[in-house]
Amino acid sequence: MKHILKCSKCNKYTLSEKCACNGKAVSPKPAKYSPEDKYGDYRRKVKRSEWEKKGLI
Repeated sequence: MKHILKCSKCNKYTLSEKCACNGKAVSPKPAKYSPEDKYGDYRRKVKRSEWEKKGLI
C-alpha cells in the first residue's frame, strides 16, 4: 500500500519518492505524539530562533 507524500520543494502531493520537479517527497503527517517527548526542547529552541530571525518575537 502506497502512502501520499508531499514534495519539500514545490509543496505538491505525490505517491512517488521523487517529485516531477526533482524535489524529495516526504510524509506530510506530523510525528506521533508521546508524553515522553525526547526532542521537544530541541524543536522548541529551533522554532524560537526561527521566530526571532523573522522578527515575530
